[in-house]
Amino acid sequence: MKKYFLYCPFLLLITAILLMTAGAKAQTKPAPSAQRFGMVTGIKPGQIEYYKKLHAAVWPGVLKKIKECHIRDYSIYLQKIEDKYFLFSYFEYTGRDFDADMKKMAADSTTQRWWKETAPAQLPLPEAAAQQKTWTHMKEVFHSN
Repeated sequence: MKKYFLYCPFLLLITAILLMTAGAKAQTKPAPSAQRFGMVTGIKPGQIEYYKKLHAAVWPGVLKKIKECHIRDYSIYLQKIEDKYFLFSYFEYTGRDFDADMKKMAADSTTQRWWKETAPAQLPLPEAAAQQKTWTHMKEVFHSN
C-alpha cells in the first residue's frame, strides 16, 4: 500500500501533462494548405531589360507586403512564343481570405508605386484588359508533390 502512495504524485503529474498536451493540441488550428496560382501577361519587347532590372532589386516594402498577404514562393518567368514575349508567374497563397489579402495589397502605397513602374512594360491579354487587370489567371491542370 505504501508503494502505491509513492507513485500517486508521479501518476497525477503524468496525467496533468497528458491532459494539458491534449488540450493544447485541440486548440491549435492546422496551418492552411497552400493554394497555387499561375498567371500570364504579355511584355513589351523594348521593356524586357527594364523589367528584369526592376525585379533584380525588388523594393523591400513590396516584398514585405507580399509576405504580409500570405504569398510565398513567388516567381516570374519570361518566354518568347513566336514573335511575342510573355511573363508567367507562380506563387503559393497560405492565407484564409485571398480576396481580402489582394485588396490589402492593392491599397498599399508602396505596391501602387511599384505597379506604376511595372505596368508600362506589360501587355495584358485581352480578357484581363477587358477587366482592367494586368495578369490573367491560368487554370492548373496538373500538380505533383
